[in-house]
Amino acid sequence: MIKLLEPLDYPRWDSYVMASDEASFFHLSAWQEVLRQAFSHKTYYYFTEQDGQITGILPLVHVKSMLFGNTLISNAFCVYGGIVASNDDAFLDLQSQAQKLARELGVDCLEMRNRRQLHPDWPHKELYVTFRKQLDADHEKNMNAIPRKQRAMVRAGIKAGLSSVIDESVERFFQAYSESVRNLGTPVFPKRYFQILKQVFGKDCEILTVEHEGKLIASVMSFYFKDEVLPYYGGGTELARDLKGNDFMYWEVMRRAVDKGCRVFDFGRSKVDTGSYRFKKHWGFEPEPLYYEVDLVRAQKIPEINPLNPKYRLFIAAWKRLPLPLSQLVGPWLAKDLG
Repeated sequence: MIKLLEPLDYPRWDSYVMASDEASFFHLSAWQEVLRQAFSHKTYYYFTEQDGQITGILPLVHVKSMLFGNTLISNAFCVYGGIVASNDDAFLDLQSQAQKLARELGVDCLEMRNRRQLHPDWPHKELYVTFRKQLDADHEKNMNAIPRKQRAMVRAGIKAGLSSVIDESVERFFQAYSESVRNLGTPVFPKRYFQILKQVFGKDCEILTVEHEGKLIASVMSFYFKDEVLPYYGGGTELARDLKGNDFMYWEVMRRAVDKGCRVFDFGRSKVDTGSYRFKKHWGFEPEPLYYEVDLVRAQKIPEINPLNPKYRLFIAAWKRLPLPLSQLVGPWLAKDLG
């Protein structure tokens, strides 16, 4: 039996997520509330049930935009998603339901964001990889596992007198993050989105901010899930480069996560051969392919809604020149549809 998730079922859904080796932080039920509140997108969180027990889950988000197309995504605004099922019947039932819904909604395509290939008959994007690494309980071993050149960057940040603090407010984080993404030519998410993430996920959503002589250098919002830490949104000010603020920041995330008992550092998604891709490789992380598998409904090929598409080149160049306050004002209107 397939059902749509209701608030009364959130605890059962999340218990299933926590018990599954295949489920990720982005399968948690709270994402439904986050995306509804922050972006007003329609969500369809399905689960299968047998003898009163959940046997499979699938979070789906409908993102419809005049500029960026019409897509049903699992899971939108997240790096992982897709079907998690206890058996083949549950998997096939959820896949069939997703395909049926995609056609009822008349979307261009249905996209499943998987860490491994689950729909071999569907085309998949070869654009993204993820970076994950085991952590040791010994800080010195983790430091020595960072390649020599990047390790020197971390030590330079320490020597420069950088310090890290945990912020309860998103204000300083948003300033560093929005400046950073503007410089990359990317629309910024609304501040309210980060406030909602902090409110909904509570202690599992932590903001670490790097300071130098009282000045903001960099800041990152990380998620905690099981024994993993996921630094997910972050950025640095113009002072970060000279002071090696970003390297120091991620080391501090790693160090604090180990003290919390984390044993996996998930450095997240990057596009192949981009700056963030190379940065993570320099930290000693090896890329793992992501299978963003796409069922084409009305589209003839996989849509290329990403900054590497040449048709966005002029837009990106212009966006980089926007005054920061203007980018913070206009960016959220665009970013809400970049699921």
